[in-house]
Amino acid sequence: MRHLLTAVCVLLALPVLGVLGAWLTLDPAALAVLRHQWSTVLPEYAQQSALLSAGVGLGVVLLGSATAAAVTLYQFPGRRVFEWALLLPLAMPAYVLAYAWTDALQYASPLHAGLRELLGRRQPLWPDVRSLPGAVLLFVLCLYPYVYLLARAALGDRAVRMMEAARLLGAPMRRRVLEVALPMARPAIAAGAALALMETLADYGVGAYFGLATFSTGIYKAWLVLGDRTAAAQLAAVLLLVVAALLAAERTAQRRMRFTASRGGAAQSAEARPLELHGAAAAAAWLLCALPVLLGFVLPVAWLGQMLWQEAAQSEFGLPLVRFAQWAASSFKLAGLAAVLATLLALALGFALRQRRGGLLQPAARVLSLGYAVPGAVIAVGILLPVGWLQDRWPQAGAAALVTGTLFGLLYAYLVRFSAVALQSVEAGYARVPVSIDETARMLGGTARRLFRELHLPLLKRSALAAALLVFVDVMKELPATLVLRPFGSDTLAVVAYNFARDERLAEAALPSLAIVAVGLIPVVLLSRALRAPAD
Repeated sequence: MRHLLTAVCVLLALPVLGVLGAWLTLDPAALAVLRHQWSTVLPEYAQQSALLSAGVGLGVVLLGSATAAAVTLYQFPGRRVFEWALLLPLAMPAYVLAYAWTDALQYASPLHAGLRELLGRRQPLWPDVRSLPGAVLLFVLCLYPYVYLLARAALGDRAVRMMEAARLLGAPMRRRVLEVALPMARPAIAAGAALALMETLADYGVGAYFGLATFSTGIYKAWLVLGDRTAAAQLAAVLLLVVAALLAAERTAQRRMRFTASRGGAAQSAEARPLELHGAAAAAAWLLCALPVLLGFVLPVAWLGQMLWQEAAQSEFGLPLVRFAQWAASSFKLAGLAAVLATLLALALGFALRQRRGGLLQPAARVLSLGYAVPGAVIAVGILLPVGWLQDRWPQAGAAALVTGTLFGLLYAYLVRFSAVALQSVEAGYARVPVSIDETARMLGGTARRLFRELHLPLLKRSALAAALLVFVDVMKELPATLVLRPFGSDTLAVVAYNFARDERLAEAALPSLAIVAVGLIPVVLLSRALRAPAD
């Protein structure tokens, strides 16, 4: 069984290895392509990706840490609501937020036209949102919860004792926050920023819709528009190396978070009680927390709902509910199958890793765990590269027909990307199961199969359900790999929303976009309940 699981892990790592292998076979033709890209598009891709990442990184650090400090260290009206409401933008994919704000802020929108008429102006009142600064703002509004979530946990669990010591030494609150609390939360902030940057670099929907020249959009242009597999593989390899560096930084920050963890008792300190704010300070804290929730979730959802209402009222045949049911059924089928397969694989891997035997399974599973950090564009290229190579050499084998445009190929891409999510959830569940249970069962003569079926599975039900739910939601929102590998006639909600928006049919994109947001709310609600549980 361990050999089979090792083989599965290696199979799921092949797309990443295939992309990296593009640099190992640099023949004269490939070197010529690389030199051409270096002199034409590569500097622009690198520049725009770097500017986008720098803006998003700075924005999520400032907004995420500020909101975390506000709800953790201070008491003001609405604080308990903002504790969970600040997580809501996690349910909003960046490309959906882009569709909503583009329709709301474009020159011909009712909002823009009404304000111009009110002010008596014909010129645009603000720059076009479809730009690099607009993309930075949208990503910050979508991704700051990564920093908020980790920084809030760090401030609540680790900074309490030192804050109390600083208070006893006479340090004012401002100095305690800036010089004690936030520096102690630095590893958490760095980990959250790295996660946000990985999501930014992996994005394709916003970059393609805004016309940005990033690595993700360049990969698809090289493959689908120019038909140049070598160029696409080289760009994918560069992007993969950048993401690998970010992943290493995130792992280092996570280790520092564990190293600096508080060791009990601090939560009962008097300093754990938030400081009461009044007047202008309370209003500023309320505004700081309210703006990202309004701009990143409430107003976009309201605008999408208004677009949907107008579409229903103006259309002669009403909403395309029959087609929507087909899109939703396709999305739910793919997401459900991927969730079940990823969870079963994670349960099998989790049990096998718990046995702590030698062999290649442990390093193979660690390689598999890197999949979530790999952008969908890289995975798509990594799958298509070896298929194209096999098709060139053995056309009669029909390798392309097995992977491209098939359910198998799409599920394979989902498992490459999202198996790590399920495995992490199952391993977290196993961490709460004492090893003494296994030892007792073996002493009583229980077999490994019986141990897993009768002891582990009942204890891992919640972890397995959480794993399936997270994979389900991630697959529902996934766009790049689905756009390339989906079977003919089986468009998902994400693909349909992107196609409508690309064709400037934003009102028709509202229905699938709202459906994606609704599904994305499920883990956010569960996460907010889990965060409130200790306090309750």
